[in-house]
Amino acid sequence: MLMPKRVKHRKQFRGSMKGKALRGNKITNGEYGIVALEPAWIKSNQIEAARIAMTRYVKRNGKVWIKIFPDKPVTAKPAETRMGSGKGSLEYWVAVVKPGRVMFEIAGVPEETAKEALRLATHKLPVKCKIVSKADLEAEEGGNSSEA
Repeated sequence: MLMPKRVKHRKQFRGSMKGKALRGNKITNGEYGIVALEPAWIKSNQIEAARIAMTRYVKRNGKVWIKIFPDKPVTAKPAETRMGSGKGSLEYWVAVVKPGRVMFEIAGVPEETAKEALRLATHKLPVKCKIVSKADLEAEEGGNSSEA
């Protein structure tokens, strides 16, 4: 599982997920990617499951990039515990994902293979996603800047 080696503060507030992704919304390394369409917390084990699904399908050809990292600790109190007595213990780590965020990238495999591998990975994630190519995102971005 992915998790930080060390953190400044052991427990964190929940925070908010409003707005669109300002950073990490472009495909930088690969040719194809998965873009989140809604905000969510993605657990470290879900990221790992998606990574395994992709690498198994491409039979370890090509290259896969994981563009999100679970750096937010989530706490939970034990079941049937009374209120009070402080914040719960750390249960798992999540990556905060906003709409527009590129989560995974893939390159070095044919288009059909890449799209199928990404499709399999989307089934492991708790958000609605779309599969995009680098050309699609650049064309989209170019269209938006001409409107303004």
